[in-house]
Amino acid sequence: MAGSIAEFHPGLRFATPDAIAQAAALLARGRLVAFPTETVYGLGADATDESAVVGIFAAKGRPRFNPLIALVGGLDEASAHGAFDGTARALAEAFWPGPLTLVVPARPGCRIALMARAGLDSVALRAPAHPVARALIAQAGRPLAAPSANRSGRISPTRAAAAAEELGSAVDMILDGGACEVGVESTIVACVGGAPALLRSGGVPRAAIEAVIGRALAKAEGDSDAPLAPGRLASHYAPRARVRLGARSLLPGEAGLDFGGAFGGAPRTLDLSPGRDLREAAANLFAHLRALDALAPAAIAVAPIPGEGLGEAIVDRLARAAAER
Repeated sequence: MAGSIAEFHPGLRFATPDAIAQAAALLARGRLVAFPTETVYGLGADATDESAVVGIFAAKGRPRFNPLIALVGGLDEASAHGAFDGTARALAEAFWPGPLTLVVPARPGCRIALMARAGLDSVALRAPAHPVARALIAQAGRPLAAPSANRSGRISPTRAAAAAEELGSAVDMILDGGACEVGVESTIVACVGGAPALLRSGGVPRAAIEAVIGRALAKAEGDSDAPLAPGRLASHYAPRARVRLGARSLLPGEAGLDFGGAFGGAPRTLDLSPGRDLREAAANLFAHLRALDALAPAAIAVAPIPGEGLGEAIVDRLARAAAER
């Protein structure tokens, strides 16, 4: 099996303790390492090193104005970089480690690179739950800037081989920790003064967050050319093929992203969840999009998907994948 992994990328390694230690040493030298989180694979660099963070932008071809999330071990470490009010602290205590990112005011002396913060006076922080990510943060001894391990605007990878295909020689090492459990990016909530606002739906459903804070999340301002958080550009998560939403059947030349058997087992289709389980659908979303895109279809037709719970995150990602580019 080790030989087959090397075919994808010479730096692709199973996430053993020795491999994690080697990856941490690379990060300390300002190099790039891709690694699994519970959401998607991340492209990691030392979040306190401006030149290392620049390397992320170069590897991804990412717009400089799009900020990055810094991954930390927990609330104590996060509090050294960001100012957590009562709401932000309650959310961190409820959902960390896990797929929730909190955007909070940056503390004076915050060590997260300005490039990672896109020059903003806020900082986006998350404590991941994946054991490989947590071990790497601990070994590195520093926060890690870690956007998804793909070219900017492309489909996020949920498997190590997909990260290798996306990044090639732009990344020095890829830790293989298997398929990501959640499969969509973290939910992002801004706690920067005023009512907490949902910036991006994701792995923690809106209702769970609102149950903790005892109020409805405010509606975030529309996307702009200078977003407050990652993943908010209108066109994002895009395959090469055009994406057609709300499809009830396939047109000639199309491939189908199904949900609950809506396409009746038609050829060139993959079903996110035959049993209409939104957790299963979220976990399969990016891998299925990538597999369908590899068929070079005229378009990818997407069956209707309910928008409640994790469906909100799935629908958001698909709408951005379908946006004008």
